[in-house]
Amino acid sequence: MTPEHAVNLQPLNSFGIAARAHTLVRVRSAEDVRAVLADPVLAASPVFILGGGSNIVLTGDVKALVLKVEVPGRRVLDATTRHWLVEAGAGEPWADFVRWTLDQGLPGLENLALIPGTVGAAPVQNIGAYGVELQDRFHSLDAIDLRTGQEFTLDAAQCGFGYRDSVFKHASDLGLAGRALILRVRFALPRPWRPELGYLDLQRKVEETGIAAPDAQQIHDWVCAIRRAKLPDPAVIGNAGSFFKNPTVSPEQCADIIARDPAVVHYPLADGRIKLAAGWLIDACGWRGKTVGHAGVYEKQALVLVNRGDAEHPCTGGEVMTLARAIQTSVYERFGIRLEPEPVVV
Repeated sequence: MTPEHAVNLQPLNSFGIAARAHTLVRVRSAEDVRAVLADPVLAASPVFILGGGSNIVLTGDVKALVLKVEVPGRRVLDATTRHWLVEAGAGEPWADFVRWTLDQGLPGLENLALIPGTVGAAPVQNIGAYGVELQDRFHSLDAIDLRTGQEFTLDAAQCGFGYRDSVFKHASDLGLAGRALILRVRFALPRPWRPELGYLDLQRKVEETGIAAPDAQQIHDWVCAIRRAKLPDPAVIGNAGSFFKNPTVSPEQCADIIARDPAVVHYPLADGRIKLAAGWLIDACGWRGKTVGHAGVYEKQALVLVNRGDAEHPCTGGEVMTLARAIQTSVYERFGIRLEPEPVVV
């Protein structure tokens, strides 16, 4: 464990926002965390946990101690009649891990292909895409208490999963935000496997290709193609992926919106509520392709905010949040809906 100082965070966040960490420690094992806790200066500092940096907006230099999670490892643990049990270190890139499971002949994560970020961040956000959420495949995780250095294990119920939510996003008495760091995550991949094709874009792929019974690799490739067509590559255009959560409303609220805007994109949920497409709402308010300062709305997908800056005039977190607040105001004034950002604002 070697602390690094004045670390440039621009290459460590997918939005490409220029900022620095006063002090950064790379965590490759539980022992690295315990070494931090044994250092009186580092142990006294507030902490900020950084994974792949794909879901954050930096609004300035980070004064808290940055714990950069780089725990490695991938392995198959067990096989039962119902599941394959696989494990990955929290620092493993998520998209690489998904490809690895398929290479091992273990389907189940293919709908979650190409999502940026790390394995450790996946349960924090309860990532989801194309009809599957992480909680559908989750088994358990190992984490370490940032106060005591003790390791502990959580199952799905203890993680408190919700829509893009978990116990790791809350700082209340029962929350673990800033109090624990995820080390390893385990997944239960279903046996026998069956394809999840309920999402509209995947249904279209079935119709376009005539492949009625795609295998997991085919679904993975379809999902990658769909994502690449809609979302910019952070290596080319800085972004944090989908910037706003899809809001949920009551059937009565949805009916009211449909009466005024019949084309609104909406999906019924199992609990009777209706999920609205945030990208459609933003697009309907005329934001697609618009720019505020050096932050813009992606022209191919209004749900994505992008970095329009360059080396001489980098995009700032303040510009991103100014644009985000303007979008929130527009959507609320037209639809009466408050959009909630997905990324963590630091």
